[in-house]
Amino acid sequence: MQVVREKIMKTRTLGRTALEVSAVSLGTEYLINLPRHHVVEVIHKAIERGINYFDLFWAQAEFRDTMGAAFKGYRAKVLLAAHLGSADINGQYERTRDPALCERFFLDFLARYRTEYVDILFLHNSESQEDYDGLMRPDGLREMATRYQREGKTRYIGFSGHNASTSRQAAECGAIDVLMFPLSFTNHAMPGRPEMLEACITHNVGLVAMKPFAGGNLLREERTIEVADYQMGRTEAAGSPMKFMKSKVITPVQCLSYILDQRGVSTAVPGCANTEQLEAALAYFDATAEEKKYAALLADFDRYRTGVCIHCNHCLPCPANIDIGHVLRLLQMAHQDRKSEAQTAYDTLSADASDCIQCGDCAGRCPFGVEVVAQMEEAVGMLG
Repeated sequence: MQVVREKIMKTRTLGRTALEVSAVSLGTEYLINLPRHHVVEVIHKAIERGINYFDLFWAQAEFRDTMGAAFKGYRAKVLLAAHLGSADINGQYERTRDPALCERFFLDFLARYRTEYVDILFLHNSESQEDYDGLMRPDGLREMATRYQREGKTRYIGFSGHNASTSRQAAECGAIDVLMFPLSFTNHAMPGRPEMLEACITHNVGLVAMKPFAGGNLLREERTIEVADYQMGRTEAAGSPMKFMKSKVITPVQCLSYILDQRGVSTAVPGCANTEQLEAALAYFDATAEEKKYAALLADFDRYRTGVCIHCNHCLPCPANIDIGHVLRLLQMAHQDRKSEAQTAYDTLSADASDCIQCGDCAGRCPFGVEVVAQMEEAVGMLG
């Protein structure tokens, strides 16, 4: 006997936009380079099952033409999210801040998707403080997006990235309507995440949760998984991949149940490569309460060891009187093309990295797995 799934879809309000979005929407990354008939089938099945929000950041011409064909006749029923700063350079994805390239690929989006406007235009993939500051300055991409909004080429402006610190700033700045950030079990205990979520609630910024399966890692059969920082988010500078030990098998329904229970989340955008994966995600809507339970899984993700200093000062006191967090902040600045600024501040320190006696007490107290002694040695090499 064939079981016919009901067309069940709940919607949520996307922050101050007042747009009603499907609680489970669709990321399209896994549809790139697939045959057109396959992509069209997935998109049409998603629309048929009630999905109305689609994230579309790929700039490749063939992909955009395929998607344009898939949405033909459906534009009035869907919400399209484009990205300002995503380019296709010689067939390869590239993030760009070049105004001419950004304009070229955004106008190309409108042409290939056969539409006069997008519903959300994201400032694409901002990670560092320096990049955030560049986007938001008077001649940055935010101003370009604002111009497109005045011209009627986008209804709302968004911000996407994997850095909780700059994402929180975006939510608080007053110029962003929607924030896109990775949310999953893997960053359940990440420092800075609660503040970012609270900022979205306080400022009524719609929150789109990307990478709900942490790049598919959460659904793997292996109990030990390694997750890259872009798949789970981070607090400040980029860090090393993190390893988690799963005590139980995790399902798509549990992942989505966890995310949609977080305050402020408007929609989750799992990437689905085929209709089977799509149905596995949409199973959330007719799953039982037992199938949605995830509390027993949280203990596997209760520590967030990034290997990156977040300047919490748990490492102090230092027997050599080094302000460890401040030194490592200056080291991060030096790695972010701000070496001159970092050097000036470093030279004023009463105790610097060269004073480290390598006792290791600080590393033992660090809750984030920072190799403090090694980074002190690196600071000596970079800053003297």
